Amino acid sequence: MNVISRKPIGLGIASGRAFGLADAVVLLGIAAGLYAAVRLASPNPILGPEINLDAAALPWYTLLSLARMTASYLLSLAFALVFGYVAARNRAAERVMMPILDILQSVPLLSFLPVVMVLLTTLLPERLGIEAASVVLIFTGQAWNLAYSFFQSNRTVPEELAEASGVFRMNWWYRLRYLELPFGANGLLWNSVVSWANGWFFLMAAETFRVGSQDFRLPGLGSYLQAAADRGDGGAIALGFGALVLVIVLLDQLVWQPLLAWADKFSPDLAAQDEARESWFFDFLGRSRIASAITSFLANWAARRLDRRLGGPARIAARQDTRRGVWRIMRWLVGIAALGLVAVGVFQLASSLLGLPLATWGEIAAATVSSAGRVALALVIGLAWTLPVGVLIGINPRMASRLQSLVQIFAAVPATAFFPVLVLLFVRLPAGLDIAAVLLMLLGTQWYLLFNIIAGASALPQNLKDVARMFRLKGGQRWRTLILPALFPYIVTGLNIAAGGAWNASIVAEYTQYNNAVYSVAGLGSTIAHATARADYTLLLAATLTMIITVVLTNRLIWNRLHDYAQEHYRMD
Repeated sequence: MNVISRKPIGLGIASGRAFGLADAVVLLGIAAGLYAAVRLASPNPILGPEINLDAAALPWYTLLSLARMTASYLLSLAFALVFGYVAARNRAAERVMMPILDILQSVPLLSFLPVVMVLLTTLLPERLGIEAASVVLIFTGQAWNLAYSFFQSNRTVPEELAEASGVFRMNWWYRLRYLELPFGANGLLWNSVVSWANGWFFLMAAETFRVGSQDFRLPGLGSYLQAAADRGDGGAIALGFGALVLVIVLLDQLVWQPLLAWADKFSPDLAAQDEARESWFFDFLGRSRIASAITSFLANWAARRLDRRLGGPARIAARQDTRRGVWRIMRWLVGIAALGLVAVGVFQLASSLLGLPLATWGEIAAATVSSAGRVALALVIGLAWTLPVGVLIGINPRMASRLQSLVQIFAAVPATAFFPVLVLLFVRLPAGLDIAAVLLMLLGTQWYLLFNIIAGASALPQNLKDVARMFRLKGGQRWRTLILPALFPYIVTGLNIAAGGAWNASIVAEYTQYNNAVYSVAGLGSTIAHATARADYTLLLAATLTMIITVVLTNRLIWNRLHDYAQEHYRMD
């Protein structure tokens, strides 16, 4: 059994025999990282308030965007681990936390802008506040699918593994470290790839804020591409796009492929895999004594510290009893204060929304129906191609080695970079902008489906595949009896996240600016974008609230019931 293991969760890189090329590359990588950190911390004359489209500025813009993306991803991962663990382990907490996650996922990015900008620029110095706002806005595109993935993996841990952790008398920390984190590692990693892709998708919006007459710009790759598009500079667009693709390829080869190869050791298979996932860079690092020493030291040091802190004997019961009453009183006080704030907020919200005329509410309702149709169409098209391709990649390691990198590169290229091309191609056709909007939603959300399906197919136990081969199950019979039942929880999770992402993407899909021209179609996303551009906060509030209610009702009536059905009928026990 590979999931429950008494080894620290480290990279597992074997020690090399002598100092060689791999060690030299690791040293150069450390030196480059230190140099990049110093340059980020020091002022640079190239990086001014105006976006410079010279090629000389592009490396530093790319570095700044990478720093924001990394900070946002680390924040998203920490949120996902805490949120997913608490919601999965506590039924009472789940009833409160999952609706909150539905709401957070459904609040469109542009609706965060005014509140986040005002709050952070008030609490922090202006430049630091804008940087923090950018990280928070990228976080809103990265965190939710990670949280859903870890929640789903915690809820579907095989019963025999949970019983084994009880036999070993693991406390919550050891269970998390040796069972739940390893079991959810593949899902978290595949969804991390999607999170980075979604971060690139919203990078332009996160580095170029427009609220009313105010225009906030941060130097970065996203703002470079946006400025190039605004000026219609084809050469700068090509340079920025080339830098983006280069970064995506390097991240895929140097980060995601090694991590996915490393995560193979956490497969819950009872039988050995036919072929292990391969990564040339992971194998290359395996020959480095320096990389081995660093990872072993960091993993062992962190494991010892955390074990001493969290893995020791349970707290003394008497101490718990003395604190229980205090915590109960504090919970009551916090609950009363929260109810008071909610009551004040509801009163203010109602007084603001009652001022909107009925005609405006009618337009919002019609826009909601239009956007819902585009979301549904994007999901159907996405599922139609991601299901067979995801199974092909996940279930066939040899095919995965050929297609996986290519798929990750396409996934990480932001769909917004294609939108000017889509607009120019379809603008003259009947319903051309509607087609372009659906395609942009599809480009931005299909990867949630694909990577969840790949994660599910990769986790399919080898013994079940051997049984299917022994009984000569082929074609439709193999799909009905093995593949679809095994993948059903992952498909539901992917559809749930993709639906929320499609609603969020409707803002940029239904309303865009290119070369000083505005292209829009009727929909809830374009309503929110128009309201933000005009600083019409009442309309913005009404449209955002409508989107939240629509997404939450969809989750309650459809996706949550499918999640419960998947947990009841399709657990891998």
